[in-house]
Amino acid sequence: MRCLNYRILLRREPEGGYTVIVPTLPGCVTFGETVDEAIAMAREAVEV
Repeated sequence: MRCLNYRILLRREPEGGYTVIVPTLPGCVTFGETVDEAIAMAREAVEV
């Protein structure tokens, strides 16, 4: 299996939590309550 690296944009939301956007994958946006959770969710979304 190849390992691919993607740049992400991590944004803290005013109401709490973090949004992650993967700019090279249009529509790939996810959310997590913590930075670690948001990054884990982004990894999972990229694998799909």
